[in-house]
Amino acid sequence: MKDPLAFLLLLQVGLLLLGGGGMLLLGFPLGPKGPWLDLGVAGGLFLLLFGLEALFSRLFPASFKEAEALHRELGRALRRGGLGPTALLFLALLSALGEEVFFRGFLQSLLAGWVGGWGVLLQALLFALFHPAPRAAWAYPLYTGVAGLLFGLAYALSGSLLPGVLAHFLHNARGFYEMARAP
Repeated sequence: MKDPLAFLLLLQVGLLLLGGGGMLLLGFPLGPKGPWLDLGVAGGLFLLLFGLEALFSRLFPASFKEAEALHRELGRALRRGGLGPTALLFLALLSALGEEVFFRGFLQSLLAGWVGGWGVLLQALLFALFHPAPRAAWAYPLYTGVAGLLFGLAYALSGSLLPGVLAHFLHNARGFYEMARAP
């Protein structure tokens, strides 16, 4: 991977365009339902993600240490690419927006039309497959699958992408911050 930033940007913009375009073409709802409800759901979802990460790191310490090593390597590659805090925040927002629009807004809505409630589970499985890891970090895709399930449930229950986007952004921003300050 010559330029990890270019790859990540192209990937996330592609997900955003594909998911947003699919949502518009198929008439899936885009907007928030109620700002206070959305903010409350987003805050709760972020806390659940934080707790889930702590639980997985305790249950599967060796696997999560391996995943952290991969994240540190990504952080080094992004720093070598000259990324500062503002660019990392932008990348955190773009990845949250792209992944939520594609996986929850488009894919989950599409799957729910075909298989009903199983759509939430299927999009979570695909979300986990989108976050692969080497065999030693096997718990990371499991973690992202459970996180995808939480994001999917938040979307299904609230009818809005905003809680997932906000919680996903905060989670990614915290991760990118940790990557940026790692030695």
